[in-house]
Amino acid sequence: MTSPVLALRRAILDIAETDGELKALMGGALRLHDEPPRAAAPVYALFGDVTAEDWSTDFDRGHEQSLNLVVWAERGSARTALAVAEHFAAILDDAPLMLDGHRLINLRVTELASARDKDTQLTRVTLRLRAVTEVE
Repeated sequence: MTSPVLALRRAILDIAETDGELKALMGGALRLHDEPPRAAAPVYALFGDVTAEDWSTDFDRGHEQSLNLVVWAERGSARTALAVAEHFAAILDDAPLMLDGHRLINLRVTELASARDKDTQLTRVTLRLRAVTEVE
């Protein structure tokens, strides 16, 4: 059985890869990573913290996930980071994603928060998502 976390990440990558406007906002290519890319200048996004809790019923095994996407942009580029995060929100909120080994019941954007990193002064925008999935 595929992990519900990995299945959701793969589906997010798949839908984001097909979005030309998102790629344009990110400099011409999808820049969504598991870890910060070495020596890469922002703007890029990372899969952030995630939790997957049991959401099973008497009839189906399922999970409720809380997932963060974190967008990083250069100093003075809060507008860019917000535009990328808002576009991720637009393509992901209530999206009918296809997950390997799981059925997506719903996917909602629950929060968008912007902050400046104290050490680097880079802009960081965190997009919080909630997903409910069932095992197929």
